[in-house]
Amino acid sequence: MALIVLVVIVLLLAVVYITLYNGLQKAKVYTEESWSQIDVQLKRRNDLIPNLVETTKGYAKHEKETFAEVVKLRNQLVEIPDGDHQAKMEVSNQLSDTLRSIFALSESYPDLKANQEFTKLMEELTNTENKIAYSRQLFNSSAAAFNQKLLTFPSNLIAKIHHFTKVDYLSVPEEQKEAPKVSFD
Repeated sequence: MALIVLVVIVLLLAVVYITLYNGLQKAKVYTEESWSQIDVQLKRRNDLIPNLVETTKGYAKHEKETFAEVVKLRNQLVEIPDGDHQAKMEVSNQLSDTLRSIFALSESYPDLKANQEFTKLMEELTNTENKIAYSRQLFNSSAAAFNQKLLTFPSNLIAKIHHFTKVDYLSVPEEQKEAPKVSFD
């Protein structure tokens, strides 16, 4: 009888161990997949940028510095190693800010604003920027779920045994946290 009880206890512990381990693995995979969504949207934006620059160049020849900055940041983004999420997001944020200045060009150049190709590219980039923002939120949510499993009992015991490590959240640069200054002068 004692042997049966011992076998049941061992089996129960094995099931709990396997369940906790699989839960950690699922959370880790979900976090990796959510980063992949960000990567997909960054690639999509990178693919759209050359078309936007070429379409806009003819209208705003004196904006060469802005175009050069967009191309430089795009190339930097492509060269960052896949594992360096924070660096990718920092360059991506800079690129987003620079793209906003290209969008603002359409206000200064009515012909550019009327150009259907430019309008289509702006719409695609705006949609992509929104998808990047959503993907960042998804990544941080999945990172939170994974990190929670690393910190809570009993899954934290399994996490330590298998050397699971915390996933860092994607942060927003301080300058983007500041409220915009609005003036009606």
